[in-house]
Amino acid sequence: MPLDCLCVGIIVADHLCEPIAHMPVPGELVMSRRLSLAIGGCASNVSTDLAKLGVNVSLIGRVGDDIFGDFVRQALTDGGVDTTHLISTPGFDTAGTLIVNVQGEDRRFIHAFGANAAFDGSEVTDEMIRSCRVFYVGGFLLLKNLPSTKIARWFQVAREAGIPTVLDIVIPEPGDYHEHLATVLPWTDVFLPNDDEARVLTGQTDPLAQAERFHNLGVRTSIITCGGGGAVMICSDGRFRSGRFDVPFVDGTGSGDAFAAGYILGLLTDQPPTQCLEIGSALGASAVRTAGATQGVFRRDELDEFLSRSRLGIEQI
Repeated sequence: MPLDCLCVGIIVADHLCEPIAHMPVPGELVMSRRLSLAIGGCASNVSTDLAKLGVNVSLIGRVGDDIFGDFVRQALTDGGVDTTHLISTPGFDTAGTLIVNVQGEDRRFIHAFGANAAFDGSEVTDEMIRSCRVFYVGGFLLLKNLPSTKIARWFQVAREAGIPTVLDIVIPEPGDYHEHLATVLPWTDVFLPNDDEARVLTGQTDPLAQAERFHNLGVRTSIITCGGGGAVMICSDGRFRSGRFDVPFVDGTGSGDAFAAGYILGLLTDQPPTQCLEIGSALGASAVRTAGATQGVFRRDELDEFLSRSRLGIEQI
C-alpha cells in the first residue's frame, strides 16, 4: 500500500499511574487505581493514533535491546504501525518516562533518554521520505544527536517532492534554541508547540505573539496549542483562535500528539487549515478521557461521529 505518513523521532515506554489524590511526602504510600505500561513518545504516539484512524503509517526510530523495547515493538505492531525501520540498539535501554498524575494538577514527568540518544538521522534516507504523503518529525530538540541541519535537509527533500512536513518538539531544559529554529522552520510546513514550550522558545507569554515569532522565522503554518485554552494558528488563510471541545478530563498525556495526528489526517484528506485544526482538536480532546497517551484516542468512525454532533468555535483574529 502507498505510505500515507512517515513518522520519525522519539519512542518511549511510558510508566504511568491513574490520578492520585496528592503527591506523597517522603516515606508515604499513596494508592492509585491502576499502574500501567504503555506506548509513549511523540513519534510512537502519533503513529499509533494515525493507525487507529486507518492511516497507513510507518515509524522510524530506536528502542533498546531490552524487554521494554520488545513491548514497544509488539504494541506498535499490534496497533497497525509498520515497524520495519524500528531499530533495536544494543547497549541502550529503551527510553522511559515516569508519568505522575495528581487530581486537579498538571502531569509530572521523569524521563530517561535511553536509545533515543543514539538516533543521529542516519536511519532515514531520501527514498524513505519520498515514499510518503506526509512527513512528521517528533521530539525535535530532545534528540541530542540529531542535528537541526539534518532535519532541515529532510524537509527540503520533502518540499521538493511536494510532501507536507509537520514538526513537533520536546524541550529538555531552558536554553537558547534560536539557531536550531532558524535552521529548520524555513523548511517546515506545520509547527506544533504548546504554549509552555513556545514561551521557553520565544520569551513571549501571549500565544498569538508566539505564533507570530515562529511564522516570521519562516514556518508556513504556526499553531500554538493551549490545552484547555484552545489553540491559535497563523497560516496563509489568516490568523485564527479556536476554543476547545468539552469532554471529561482524566489525563492530558498524549493530547498534543493526538492533535498532531488529527491535523495530519486533515492534510491527508485535503482539508483547509481551519478544518485540520478542528480535526486535530477533536482527536486531542479524545485523548484526555482516559489515562495513557493513546488508549482513549478516537478511531475513524468515532471521530466522524463526534464531529457530526460537535463543532469547534474558530474565530478569525
